[in-house]
Amino acid sequence: MKLPAGVSTKDFNAAMAAFRRIVGEQWVFTREEDVALYRDAYSPLWDEADELVASAAVAPETVEQVQAVVRAANQHKIPLFAISTGKNLGYGGSAPNLSGSVIVDLKRMNKVIEVDDKRNFCIVEPGVSYFDLYRYIQERKLKVMMDIPDPGWGSPLGNALDHGVGYTWGEFRDHFGAHCGMEVVLPDGEVMRTGMAAVPGAKTWGENKYGYGPYVDGLFAQSNFGIVTKMGFWMMPEPEHFLSCQVSVPRYRDIVPLVDIVNYLEDQGLIGNPRYSSPLDLMTLMMEPERVQADQALLDMFARPGGASAEEFENYARSRGLEYWRVLLNFYGPKETVYANWTYAKKKLAGIDGVKFEEVESYALPLDEATRKKVHHQVAVGIPNMSIFSIGARSRVVPDPQDGHIWLGSIISRSGEELIKAHQVFGKAVQDLGITPAIVGPFTAPAYWVHRTFIFMVPFFVSRSDKARNAKVREQYVKLVELAAQHGWTEYRTGPAFQDVVAKTYSFNDNALLKFRTRLKDAIDPNGIIAPGRGGIWPKRFRGKT
Repeated sequence: MKLPAGVSTKDFNAAMAAFRRIVGEQWVFTREEDVALYRDAYSPLWDEADELVASAAVAPETVEQVQAVVRAANQHKIPLFAISTGKNLGYGGSAPNLSGSVIVDLKRMNKVIEVDDKRNFCIVEPGVSYFDLYRYIQERKLKVMMDIPDPGWGSPLGNALDHGVGYTWGEFRDHFGAHCGMEVVLPDGEVMRTGMAAVPGAKTWGENKYGYGPYVDGLFAQSNFGIVTKMGFWMMPEPEHFLSCQVSVPRYRDIVPLVDIVNYLEDQGLIGNPRYSSPLDLMTLMMEPERVQADQALLDMFARPGGASAEEFENYARSRGLEYWRVLLNFYGPKETVYANWTYAKKKLAGIDGVKFEEVESYALPLDEATRKKVHHQVAVGIPNMSIFSIGARSRVVPDPQDGHIWLGSIISRSGEELIKAHQVFGKAVQDLGITPAIVGPFTAPAYWVHRTFIFMVPFFVSRSDKARNAKVREQYVKLVELAAQHGWTEYRTGPAFQDVVAKTYSFNDNALLKFRTRLKDAIDPNGIIAPGRGGIWPKRFRGKT
């Protein structure tokens, strides 16, 4: 068992005894086999001496128990790390930033407080998963649609606090942006509510996020200023119809006018999330093997140091009758409206030479059980699932299954020209670092979950048996973070192993932003109890000592 730095066995045992009195014997976990469940299953530090691991876990059921746990932790100087469902694979899982921290597992706080399908909001506790909320809505035949990420086992609250994202309209797929009011246990054990939730008797917790005075909610996302125990969210009214259509263009540089027009369509409120892809994209080949087949010639192009050029990929696509880029446009609303918007979109896009249009899916809502199973991209209509974990599974593209993956997701401008620049910058870096197969290149499609910016995703695959490989992955990851920052790009989220590196890329005026956050941390959490190091924010007690 790893104890937190500066914590004696005597103090640790006293804290565990206090936690047992608060939540009950069966909800404090100290046995090695229990605590091991809180390891990051995809850790790039797996079985290393400095792997980030917990010392114990405690599972409160009420906000009062959370308050008591925080107060006991202050008394015994025990650092805590709160999780909701703890399923944040690829970004740290359940593992803390500081080894020896005690996990505050909020899975027992699993109440759906309210869902209103007239005013279109919900209020939930941390342990509610997307599956749970979906079942709640379906069982009551409520007329709202969730916006969800790919893995349905996550928590709306936890996902939002890590700036997670989804697939419908822009205002909903930014999950923290769609939140409305929260309840937080502060580092001294005091409980606070924000926005209209702070007004006793108010019925507008889930509707007006600001209320009066400074807006403080953002302090509790990707941070360590408190433990969020309830959260409201705006929800999308269930539309009458869903239409999904594909636009395909034949040439590499067609991405420039394609992005410009799609930006216009979305910013006009005519489409939901545009889902860019390419039949030449390594990630598309991994995630959609049933739709995209890779022949040996394409695999050989990936295997070359640095991959092939845009011209070579374009020639390959032309020789096989493939498009270079495609984007799936999703339309929501009355049937007449969605088809009118699709007609208008085709008119706007028709000026791209060689463009092709295809209607992919069209469904009236609500969906019956048989139709739900037929929907190709279920998250686009708010149906939680686990299909994303096909990434890294054995396939023609990945002959050897991977033990796990981590993501580097750089925020870049929402333009085709900037995407081409990212292809050049990251493509050269992949070549210089000797990464094969070429994980990014002129085939990499932009992710567009975060409203109004692209995310340039770079996957890294990790091993539970090859420590040398993991060391190389960590080195490559840090180099790409630093390279991206040189071009004004940096990550929108990352796992604990890299949060210090990423936080320092927000370096304007000698890291004034990080210094401000650190001053806040020391002011409200002088004992450094809540998630030391999360978001790159270290309390004085641990600063420079990890």
